[in-house]
Amino acid sequence: MSNLRQITQIRKRKLGILILDSRRAARRTIEECAEALGVPPEKFQAYETGQESPSLPQLELLSLYLNVPLDHFWGKQALSTTTSGPMLEERDRMVMLRNRVIGASLRLARTNAKLSLTEFAENTGLPEDTLKQYELGAAGIPTPDLEAICLALNIPLSTCFDQHGPIGKWRNQQETIQKFLDLEPDAQHFVTQPVNRPYLELARRLSELNVEKLRAVAEGLLEITF
Repeated sequence: MSNLRQITQIRKRKLGILILDSRRAARRTIEECAEALGVPPEKFQAYETGQESPSLPQLELLSLYLNVPLDHFWGKQALSTTTSGPMLEERDRMVMLRNRVIGASLRLARTNAKLSLTEFAENTGLPEDTLKQYELGAAGIPTPDLEAICLALNIPLSTCFDQHGPIGKWRNQQETIQKFLDLEPDAQHFVTQPVNRPYLELARRLSELNVEKLRAVAEGLLEITF
């Protein structure tokens, strides 16, 4: 077994522990999580034991359902408390579309890297037929396999994350909330005051100006103050 495949096996077990931790923190049963992902309870239990691994779209769904950050599944900290997130409509259609988008992006990356499918199979240690199914979006890619594929293509895994769908929007909201919470208390207070909105809008507009326009604004302010 190649070193990459050994790492993948270890990753499966670690991911399973993190999935189990997330489910317990959200106080959800195996049956509830399995229903949220559209898989049999036995399969979800296999995810938790590390015998199998969910695809990235399934992991995104799970993070939304359990209301945990997606980055938790690559972290080391156990969760203590959390609340359950909303159920998704059109779950199966969403996963299918995400699998196709991910597959197409991986195929493009492989083509840009000038790798044949045979060469790619050798680099990843995955069967050629399996990789073909992944690229067509005909099969969900277990997350550890996706990590190995991204490593072989020298691209960050985050490029496969949902960016514009409901999960992507939810992730952006969570990141925005976290950035706000990271501000100093005085800054948080300033941002939340309606009277300060004109200043925030001015700052936003200034941030969109190029260097030349910013210089002109600065020169104009100097003429006013001196």
